[in-house]
Amino acid sequence: MDAAERALLDASVQTAVADAVARDAPVDPVLARLGWPAMLTDGTDGTDATDAADAAIAAVFGALGRTGGRSGALDDLCAHALGTAPRPDLAVVLSTFGGWAPPGTVAAGRVRVGGLGTARAATATDLLVATAAGTVVVPVRAGAGASAVTPIGGVDPAGGLQAVRAEWPAVAPGLAPTAEAGRAWVAAVALGQRAIGHEIAGAARTVIEQARVHARTRIQFGRPIAAFQAVRHHLADAFVAVEGLEAALDAAAVAGTPATAALAKATAGRAARTVVDHCRQVLGGIGFTTDHPFHRHWARLLVLEGLFGTPEALLTDLGRGWIAAGGVPALVDL
Repeated sequence: MDAAERALLDASVQTAVADAVARDAPVDPVLARLGWPAMLTDGTDGTDATDAADAAIAAVFGALGRTGGRSGALDDLCAHALGTAPRPDLAVVLSTFGGWAPPGTVAAGRVRVGGLGTARAATATDLLVATAAGTVVVPVRAGAGASAVTPIGGVDPAGGLQAVRAEWPAVAPGLAPTAEAGRAWVAAVALGQRAIGHEIAGAARTVIEQARVHARTRIQFGRPIAAFQAVRHHLADAFVAVEGLEAALDAAAVAGTPATAALAKATAGRAARTVVDHCRQVLGGIGFTTDHPFHRHWARLLVLEGLFGTPEALLTDLGRGWIAAGGVPALVDL
């Protein structure tokens, strides 16, 4: 996919998602009409089709970040990585906040689940649960098990995150840990980290635009505050942070390794903090109130930072691994 095609895809997805959010309409049907789930099946093996899938991930999650919309796109992405066809009534149980371990365990013929779900988990009929022994699909409201899907609320109730707790008889007795099961979950985490990184980048772009507009319209001492060098420095530092994040996400897509995905996600978390801190200074007092839309994206960034690992946890884990291995591997071709 060349630059012009990618730009057209980004613009088309952005327009469609923004329109749905403005109308307070569900985003998932809009993404389905755009062919989102089909984009994921175009390939994941380093071919041109993989490039198209990467472009679709960047476009969809970037648009969600820019608009503050919510959808089950992360469920679709993780289900695809785990070898299950995405569908609107299937929600994937994510890791607990701040971590990236499989949310399910299999013991004594039962599946025990503890993790997070997107807003889709509140209405899904089935949950896709990853365990060290493989993946299982468990029903939410039927059968001989017990399950609870409850809204989390917190700093970003509009995000729709759910707490998922469940225990069910294993639908495939005899599940045992395999290398394939481990690799599938690692691949799902890596794709999820990159997707969330793109969502963070999109939200950061919106926050910068909000600060830029404020700087051009807020008058102090007879001129817009955008004329003051200190304000320009804040905006420039925020812009550099998000540009660096997008470069890291592009490198992670090219390299296609779990390490580069984790580094990109850690970069995203740190970039989010940088952008928020600088833009909050530009916005001044209005940035601390709910009268300005800044607070909605700020809250969303706080939540996204912790999904599939916080920057501190990811970097600590990578560092320990590299110390144990005796060195840092070549991560990308320069």
